[in-house]
Amino acid sequence: MRSLVDAAAPDGGPPILSAAEAQAVSAEIQGLLNNVRSLIYIEPRTLEYLIAAKIAGGHVILADSHGVGKTSLARALAQSIDWRRAHRAGAGDGGDADGAGGTGSADGEFAPADLSAENVPIESFSRIQCTVDLLPQDILGFSRYELSTSSLIFNRGPIFAHFVLCDEINLLTPKTQGSFFQAMEEQAISIEGKTYHLPDPFFIIATMNLKGAHLFPLPVPQLDRFMVQLSLGYPGEDDEERIVHQHGRDDSWRGFAPVVGQTRLNEWQGMVDAVTIHEEVIAYLVTLVRQTRGHPAVETGASPRSGIKVSRLARALALVRGDNWVSIDLIKEIFLPAVAHRLIMQDPATPAAGVLEEILDTVPVEDRRPAAKARPGSRPAALAAAP
Repeated sequence: MRSLVDAAAPDGGPPILSAAEAQAVSAEIQGLLNNVRSLIYIEPRTLEYLIAAKIAGGHVILADSHGVGKTSLARALAQSIDWRRAHRAGAGDGGDADGAGGTGSADGEFAPADLSAENVPIESFSRIQCTVDLLPQDILGFSRYELSTSSLIFNRGPIFAHFVLCDEINLLTPKTQGSFFQAMEEQAISIEGKTYHLPDPFFIIATMNLKGAHLFPLPVPQLDRFMVQLSLGYPGEDDEERIVHQHGRDDSWRGFAPVVGQTRLNEWQGMVDAVTIHEEVIAYLVTLVRQTRGHPAVETGASPRSGIKVSRLARALALVRGDNWVSIDLIKEIFLPAVAHRLIMQDPATPAAGVLEEILDTVPVEDRRPAAKARPGSRPAALAAAP
């Protein structure tokens, strides 16, 4: 496949993706989807959203019940990537960083796959089991004084991974929840006055309990940093029987292997900008977002960041499905899962999804295509025939 860097638009604009290229990339992505679904039960459209969020460079929150496979899903996705191709010599040495740090990875299961710009080893997958007594340094890392060398040694935290599963994030206190803000927005963290850059790709899947004791609701600015909120839900009877049959064995993961390299994953992410999204589609999306701010049932509507995240998710999802352009129907499809978690309702008992469905039903689609812009000094087309 030719490089998208060379596939610039005729007018010198940003690269564009051809229909043939989009189909070829989609076939590769389908291999990743099929690999995950060979082991994990998940509704196909939900998995498409999850993969699209990853390709778009976003993060995902799973609001669900216990035991529906959230952790296994994150592990299967991480183990579907061949991280060895990106391994650098000396990654296991750690440079000036201590290899310890509680990554939550089993020894030998997820070997360090890369080094950060500061020579901090990067795991392929890391799991953070959230509890109320967890502190920011338990996630980010900390510096300790080494007596033998009279120097400070940095102990990395589990945030230093390509895929981070933050299990039950709303069990964290607000102070500890805040440790994710910079990582999610800037792909970097600051510890004791020093900035550490996180790897590329960097992807957080956070799970959130719907009910329970000692829960700390995530602040809206943090929810706003998640590209999409999904729910796996309970499987149907036939699927649940298959799950019990397959995962009721110790060797259920035997034979599961990666199907795509990290370099190719990064290339997919770079192709998102080359998927076309027309002005009228952007205008329709902006109208939807702005309608959330004036609705009487909404206290705080969707931020401008919401439109950015939805547009990028739509481009990535189009790529997953083999399209090189974004349709209005695609915007309508993802608007609820990409925006509902960003709203603050006047009555917390009122579901945000109902308001968003109302907005989708009332905002006209036919008026989204703007009229041709008139040349300077000419009369608008609507007035051309006026006396």
